[in-house]
Amino acid sequence: MMRNKVVSIVAMAGVSALALSLAACSSDSSEGGTDTKVFKVAFNQTESHPQYKALEALGDRLKERTDGRYDLEVFPNETLGSQKDTIELVQAGSIDFSMVSGSLLENFNPDFVVFNLPYVFDSKEHQSAVVNDPEITADLFSSIEDKGISVLAGFHGGIRNVYNSEKPINTPADLAGMKIRVIESDTNLRMMELMGGSGTPMGQGEVYTAIQSGVLSGAENNESIYANLKHAEIAPYYSYTRHLMFPDYLIVNPKTMDALSAEDQKIFSEELAAALVEEGDFWADEVKTSIATAEAAGAKFNEVDADAFRDALAPLVEEKLTTQVSKDLYAKVRAAAE
Repeated sequence: MMRNKVVSIVAMAGVSALALSLAACSSDSSEGGTDTKVFKVAFNQTESHPQYKALEALGDRLKERTDGRYDLEVFPNETLGSQKDTIELVQAGSIDFSMVSGSLLENFNPDFVVFNLPYVFDSKEHQSAVVNDPEITADLFSSIEDKGISVLAGFHGGIRNVYNSEKPINTPADLAGMKIRVIESDTNLRMMELMGGSGTPMGQGEVYTAIQSGVLSGAENNESIYANLKHAEIAPYYSYTRHLMFPDYLIVNPKTMDALSAEDQKIFSEELAAALVEEGDFWADEVKTSIATAEAAGAKFNEVDADAFRDALAPLVEEKLTTQVSKDLYAKVRAAAE
């Protein structure tokens, strides 16, 4: 079992006949005549996303270092299904890899909530160092392998901030009476309540019109989504609450990695580590570009009273750390920031 050699992994069951027609990995011939196993990677964002770019580059390096034996093909824009669907496809072995939101893994082990809590990470660098440290995450990541899921690595998914159509936000009191779109989960609804607003779950594709029509006051997301979905046009006040920084996980069926030779596992591990560093660089560029794009559309960025928001959200952390495992894990994460 590869377990911690890469950084960790994911996979499991239930798929339709159409989904089952997806081969676990397809084969073609490289220029030298060597059969190439092309691993399918499900991805829910566009080709311009930092994670997509990092995965594409990973595939190129993997193919080069294995003399054409392995390659990755990344399918963007939910081509292979929603993240929830692709987890099931990975579990069934119908596709090989998927990039999924950290919150979805709470369905398999509630202790994953630790990495999805407000202000658990101080920076992108703190997040990457912690999430990909086997001494901290090995047990958590391996805890769902019996469900057909291995967590290979935690990728940075941006830093979420609040934006709205009315005014700059400085303290939780400024969000009073505002309906803010959040990801659908009890945790996120409670989070927005404590932040002073009213959390409203809604599909991402509906948010622009909802803010424009006044159904929503705003939303919370990273600069890339804010700019690319043109939300600056109808919600120009972007306030740096920096309340969430949950990771996205690259998951795989354990059998997929076990089928690789020890040498190829080592190569994959090394190149995945390089991809994590590279993704961080891509994010830095993406944030700069996104801010410029949003400002051109009328966005105004402002800092907030971070301590006020951190204090307001402290009860949520206490409410969610319900097991000794989660409490110990949270303590390790915070200790790593010191």
